[in-house]
Formats: sequence, C-alpha cells, structure tokens
Amino acid sequence: MTRIAVIPARGGSKRIPRKNIKSFCGAPIIRWPIEVAIDCGLFDRVIVSTDDEAIARTAETLGAEVPFRRPEALADDHAPTAAVVAHAIECLRATGENPDPVCCIYATAPLVTASDLRAGLESLDANDAQFAVSVTSYAYPVQRALRVRPDSRVEMLEPENFFKRSQDLEPVYHDAAQFYWGRADAWLSGRPLFELDTVPVMLPRNRVQDIDTPEDWELAERMFRDQRRPADT
Repeated sequence: MTRIAVIPARGGSKRIPRKNIKSFCGAPIIRWPIEVAIDCGLFDRVIVSTDDEAIARTAETLGAEVPFRRPEALADDHAPTAAVVAHAIECLRATGENPDPVCCIYATAPLVTASDLRAGLESLDANDAQFAVSVTSYAYPVQRALRVRPDSRVEMLEPENFFKRSQDLEPVYHDAAQFYWGRADAWLSGRPLFELDTVPVMLPRNRVQDIDTPEDWELAERMFRDQRRPADT
C-alpha cells in the first residue's frame, strides 16, 4: 500500500477567479500545500486532482503529480470533496495501486504544517478511526449567537444562555478546512466525514483562515508571513 496526498484544485472558482493558482505571498497559492506535502516525508505520492490545464502545469512545475484529469461532473462548485478524493483513489486502483490511507489537503491551505499533518496520521492510527480532520475552536461561544429578524431587530438564538458564563458553555469547534486523513474504503463509501468514527486534529485559531473573499486573502497572507517569520526578528 502507498500513502497518498490528494490536493483538489478545480479551475472554476467564482468568488476569487483562478483562486488555486493566484499569487499568494509571491507564489501560486497551491505551491505552499504542495511544498509541505512533499517535504514532510509522509507521502509516497502528492497528486493534484484538477480539470484545468493551467493548474495541472503549475502543479507539475512545483513537483506534484497530475496523472489524470478530473471529470466535468466533479469540477463544479457543488462537487463534494469526498467524491473528488474517491475519484482519485479509483483512478489509482485502476492502475494496480492500493493507496491507503489518503490525505486530502486543500490547495488554498497555505497555513498547513508538516507537524499538523503528522499529528493527523498519528491520531488516525492511534484511535483506529476512519477519518482524522483538522478543526479549530470558535472564537466566541456560539450558544450566544444572534440572529437579525426581518424587522431588523436582533435576538438570541438561545436566550437561555444569556446569563451563563462563557466557561460554563460547552466548547465547540468547526472545520479548519486544511486537511482530512481517511481510510481509502471510508472515502469510497461516501460516508460523512463528521460522524462518530472521526477524530479531531486540533489547530490553534491563529493558524486557521478560510479564504473566500479578498479580505480573507489579505488576512491569510499576513498570518502566513507571521508564521514564517524567524523567531529572532
């Protein structure tokens, strides 16, 4: 069996055009997860799954493999990540390879680190889990979330929590959108990633940033520069 990283990178991003190869701190953003995946020593192969020729050429220049093209049915903004990874596994199995486990790393996860990827693999094995996913905590108790009503007034979603102290509320987490380790058969089964046989890989909030808007992009670049700044500067 081989250990594989799959980096999904379709060409049709709408909110940030050409998002997966847009310049991020001086290089195509996909460079950074490719670089970490190659240098961490955890993977036998680092594969980019794409439908786009420019992304494929960029990925190969950066040292990743692009042994197949993603079909059009898995290249729109409704295609689930699990289906994309399952397609990659099926393509590799068709050539006689047996990848397991398989790690999905997002092309727009420049803050991913080798130590976090390693922690994910160790947690997957130590807990005999089907998936190990990167998560981080919410910065504010979601039990005190507000909604804006149609009349433009605000109200609490859970008014009973108004007088509770933050430390008395259950900590909750969200998908850090960096990486997912999974058993090959779990990916192929189509089972949800977030269920009872999934273990978390906790990441600090200062190393997690979703990138959906230009403002997100600017913030992620600042975080990236801070993360890579030498300790003595």
